[in-house]
Amino acid sequence: MTMQTRRRASRFAADTAFATFIALLMGFLYIPIWVLIAFSFNDSSSLSWPLSGFTLDWYAKFAGNEPLLRAIRNSFYVATGSTVLTLLIGVPAALALHRFDFPGKTAFRRLILLPITLPGIVTGISMLNMFKLAGFPLSLETVIIGHATALVGVVVTQVYARLQRLPASLQEAAFDLGAGPWRSFVDITLPNIRSAIVGAGLLSFVLSFDEIPVTFFLTGRENTLPMYIYSTMRRGITPEINAVGTIIVLLSLGLIILSVLMTKRQGPGR
Repeated sequence: MTMQTRRRASRFAADTAFATFIALLMGFLYIPIWVLIAFSFNDSSSLSWPLSGFTLDWYAKFAGNEPLLRAIRNSFYVATGSTVLTLLIGVPAALALHRFDFPGKTAFRRLILLPITLPGIVTGISMLNMFKLAGFPLSLETVIIGHATALVGVVVTQVYARLQRLPASLQEAAFDLGAGPWRSFVDITLPNIRSAIVGAGLLSFVLSFDEIPVTFFLTGRENTLPMYIYSTMRRGITPEINAVGTIIVLLSLGLIILSVLMTKRQGPGR
């Protein structure tokens, strides 16, 4: 066997091992999702394999379950509100870190990551104590503030990292051509960090949507979807919950496709 043949055989073995590892990893990640989708169409309430038949009754029951629908609406309200608040705080903070030098800048950049590293139960208890001392009644709005506090570091880190890769010569050229700070931001900075903003917003939305520890301490009488599912776990997972999970998977896929379309760069000549 020649040296070249040995190299080809070694490369083929390495590629085969890598492909096998990726296939096992993807199976580990996605097979449970396909199982959830399959059981949402099972005509039996028993979660046993093989499936006994096909039905859409669980989706009909889901559509008629008002407490569950209200929990879903609450989750979308909380996730949307916390995402907007996180972007309104995080994007200007990232711009300030990128453009200005001020005392304590390094400490501020590290402290803003603290809510991400803290366990959710610590953040929830801390925010609960703060709202109690301030006399704020617990509601979905307090949940939004708690989620935004915990997730603002996600936006700051992603947008700041993108700004660090943005050549300073682009903004300098805009100033040389007579553009002011606002026009330079809209025409130069914003298009280059748009994908980071969209990605950070989607990540914040997803993390807020399924957040339990912070929500547990800050919610009032209204339930979010994770809290509703958590409370029904005492009776076990039902195909109705599987139907909800299937719809959430489809919505998540739609968000991914939307983010790709929004962040797709225009080709030359457009």
